[in-house]
Amino acid sequence: MSRDSVTTMPARGDQIRMGIGIFGIGTSGPLIAMSAMPIWVLIFWRNLGGSILTAPFAIRHHRDRNGIKWAAFAGFILALHFGGFFLAMRYTSVASGTAIVALQPIFAAIFVKISGQHIPSKVWLGMGVAFLGVLLISGVDLQISFRAFVGDLAALISAALAAGYMMAGSRAQRTLETTTYTTVCYFVCAITALPIALLSGNQIFNYSAREWWILIGLIAGAQILGHTMFNSALKRVSPAIVSLIVFFEVPVSSLLAVWWMGQKPPVGIIPGILLILVGCALVVIRGRESSD
Repeated sequence: MSRDSVTTMPARGDQIRMGIGIFGIGTSGPLIAMSAMPIWVLIFWRNLGGSILTAPFAIRHHRDRNGIKWAAFAGFILALHFGGFFLAMRYTSVASGTAIVALQPIFAAIFVKISGQHIPSKVWLGMGVAFLGVLLISGVDLQISFRAFVGDLAALISAALAAGYMMAGSRAQRTLETTTYTTVCYFVCAITALPIALLSGNQIFNYSAREWWILIGLIAGAQILGHTMFNSALKRVSPAIVSLIVFFEVPVSSLLAVWWMGQKPPVGIIPGILLILVGCALVVIRGRESSD
């Protein structure tokens, strides 16, 4: 299967990886909202932890210089994406923030189109339907407060950066193994966040046990089971398809926010989620038809 194809159904192994990834990144929003650790400190520790965990598996692999450059670039973009995403989780509801960030497939499709690749009409239709779902979920939030609006804007910028991160990661993994890519990417993300955290006057070590447990949850769930699983799939699956599957983060994060935090989602969440699922189904059906 061609990684650049947006019409071919991902192999079963990659479907399983992305399924695990959906749950992993779905835990991210609620955990970030629950944490009181400053945003850039949390980004630093989360990515440093992820880099340390994948490093032992990366040592044995060949390291292509061009691939390393792309991985470093992806890490820098990832840091900016996390900055926007973490801010959104603190300023607006988990449901609204993750819904807006789920717009990343729209940006990914635009990037793919700019690169000269073909996007089938049914894929665009699926993205359009899912986009309507995102609008329903996030529309109510725009009327709540200026703080919520700032969170929405941060989430929108984060969505574009997430698509860029996916594209750069896909390019890096043409010559790098996933463990090498994630080690470099996460480490660059961490060292990008560290000076911002220090210049902001934040403590790096002095936090309660609760904050460290939340951090461990972020590293294990969102970083390893989430981002790393999606990065693994990127070796074989189009960034546009991987980004679209991330739409499922919205219902997972929303339900976990209700369960863990008692945070009620916006009124439009149910029909919005349904539209998102329908949009994703259209893309999957299109992929199955093309692979038959």
